Amino acid sequence: MKKNRHEKIIELIAKYEVETQEMLAALLCEAGYEVTQATVSRDIRELKLTKVQTSNGKQKYCVMGQEDNHLQDKYIQVLKSGYVSMDRAQNILVLKTVSGMAMAVAAALDALHLSQMLGCIAGDDTIFAAIRTEDDALEVMNKIREMVE
Repeated sequence: MKKNRHEKIIELIAKYEVETQEMLAALLCEAGYEVTQATVSRDIRELKLTKVQTSNGKQKYCVMGQEDNHLQDKYIQVLKSGYVSMDRAQNILVLKTVSGMAMAVAAALDALHLSQMLGCIAGDDTIFAAIRTEDDALEVMNKIREMVE
């Protein structure tokens, strides 16, 4: 059942510009799959879907290639190696790293192409990451926590 649902998700995001989990859930329901938002969220994580910017400036889900997955694993490893702590000031994330690792961790964060992250500034052991909104900042914090655990 899950395998069929995953195949349908890949088919749907190839066919439509799926911008949100809610839109994906609605398309799955139309296709005969009864899903909850939690199921869709888990499927997105398991399929390692990412959001990319479209030509009209919106975001849509896409499947990362195997090579991209391999590189993503390396970036996550750099993040895990240097990460110490994280806090938030409205839409700015402040990440503390091992001394001398901030630039590498910031580069890894940038390379992960988190759609909500606008960019990072790194010092020796501190990173400021600009996030689009306060809600997005909370979401990015959760994503980073998942990666470093």
